[in-house]
Amino acid sequence: MEKSSLRVAMLGPISWCTPPRHYGPWELVVSNLTESLVQLGVDVTLFATGNSRTQGKLHAIAAAPYSESPTINRWAWTALHISEVFERAREFDLIHNHFDFLPLTYSKLVEIPVLTTVHGFSSDGIFPVYSKYRDLPFVSISLASQRPELNYVRNIYHGISLEAYSFSEHSRDYLLFLGRICAEKGVHDAIELAAKVARPLKIAGIIQDTEYFREKIEPALDGNRVQFLGPIGGQAKADLLSHAFATVHLCQCEEPFGLSIVESLASGTPVLAMRRGGIPEILDDRCGLLVDSIDEAQREFGRLSTVRRRECRQVAEKRFTAARMAREYLEVYRELTGLR
Repeated sequence: MEKSSLRVAMLGPISWCTPPRHYGPWELVVSNLTESLVQLGVDVTLFATGNSRTQGKLHAIAAAPYSESPTINRWAWTALHISEVFERAREFDLIHNHFDFLPLTYSKLVEIPVLTTVHGFSSDGIFPVYSKYRDLPFVSISLASQRPELNYVRNIYHGISLEAYSFSEHSRDYLLFLGRICAEKGVHDAIELAAKVARPLKIAGIIQDTEYFREKIEPALDGNRVQFLGPIGGQAKADLLSHAFATVHLCQCEEPFGLSIVESLASGTPVLAMRRGGIPEILDDRCGLLVDSIDEAQREFGRLSTVRRRECRQVAEKRFTAARMAREYLEVYRELTGLR
């Protein structure tokens, strides 16, 4: 392997550790990218929490993630975390920002390129920051998520480490919802669909909206037909994915990507999803079912039985590996720095 001369500062989030123990999609992407870049010979310093793990160089200001440590002040440690990267900018050839809009406000204070992967816009309220720094280089994670005002230098789909997922040719009868428990993710719709098609439903993820969970989800939980498993990771998550008949992704928002969809495909499990945002870019009829309503999902549900689980895995192997993602980012790094 030819060692690259590039020195990259990977600015990861600190809501969860990198890689996350259970939930933490941005942290998972950052981990997958960092480890794959290291395998390509890139000198990567990962700025993340102190309990993070990497084969690269780890630099931590926050000892623990603020979402797991109630005594940690989110904004104080966010400020310290971001400023640390930019204060050390002379040590690197490029800063790769995965921390949303705040680091953009430091970008004009350093001489090296600052590349930002836009994982999504949490609200229109943050867009004035993106607009001010619209000429900086950005990478989108789906074409559907792009905003025309920004200078996108590439669209790069997320990639995962296939070794972390257990492929299975055979499934059990349950449906699986995996993700944040909030209204926009359509957990209540997953419950409704499971009842309509007479399938048990397992729900796994963090509760982001406690009122929504209490009012819309908790009353349906019976420990049998509808189960709530809480956050889940590691081998337990891999087993849960690979044994599901299908995963259900009935989001009510314009999903920028849908990392759990790719995780499902890697496990050989087809996906039933709303045709919204970037989802049609990563899922087609070979590996699942795209619908526009719960009624359509019920009508077409039987088609999931015809999906070949091996083909789901093959799509993940061809399109959504961490190695492919890293190679594409490395091309962008070289274009921005002029270095090999």
